[in-house]
Amino acid sequence: MSVGLLLMTNAAGSAACYLILWSIALRLRDVTFVDAYWPLGMMLLAWNSFFETGPATSHKLALGLVCAAWGIRLGSYLHWRWRRRGPDRRYQALLDKAERKGGLDFPIASLVMVFALQAVMQFVVSLPVQLGMLAGPGRELGPEAHAGIALALVGIVFETVGDWQLAHFRADPRNRGQVLETGLWRYSRHPNYFGDACVWWGLYLIAAETPLGLWSLPGPILLTLMLIGGRGAPAIEGELRRTRPGYEAYARRTSGFIPLPPKRLAAS
Repeated sequence: MSVGLLLMTNAAGSAACYLILWSIALRLRDVTFVDAYWPLGMMLLAWNSFFETGPATSHKLALGLVCAAWGIRLGSYLHWRWRRRGPDRRYQALLDKAERKGGLDFPIASLVMVFALQAVMQFVVSLPVQLGMLAGPGRELGPEAHAGIALALVGIVFETVGDWQLAHFRADPRNRGQVLETGLWRYSRHPNYFGDACVWWGLYLIAAETPLGLWSLPGPILLTLMLIGGRGAPAIEGELRRTRPGYEAYARRTSGFIPLPPKRLAAS
């Protein structure tokens, strides 16, 4: 299969899936569950590309298995979080603002600002597991791919531990209104985001050993920009600064993304 046909097939399938999810959101009046499809949809793109591009190779297997491990874990966690916590206030605020200031009702706003936008971003971010599947026969994994696998596995572990620590912290009523400052969260304000970035830079390194893999660089770049901007870290931190009295001091001494030893603040 040619690269153009593969990408067009994947784009059409992804668009169809997001339209189905949008129709479900119209009945629920809630779009939060789309976050759970974000990693699962990338896994589907990876494995559709796997089967559409000829015989299995070591690079294709590495890309598919790593993406599946990441996607199933994160998708399951985000679905569990949605069922436990209900609608995401950030989505609600976004859609309410679109209705108040832009005159867009829920169906149009949710389609344009959530589902269509996420479909495009998902397609771009997942380029390593699409283009990397055009690996060509006979080549074994090289040093870049081995480094990518290691980086991705570190990212999965980092993200899993960070999510577990946060869920455990929130489950304790005594921590209501408090700031999580232990475990991985002592070294990064967003260890789960850092892990996510590691996974996709790792997948890019695997893909980079394939003929077209280098062209997938926009994928991890876009993901990293999304995590450190937009609805990523800034949106979360804005709410935490308003609702957690100790968050400002925590933010001053703790790295925003890459895990680093906490700073020592001078006594006031």
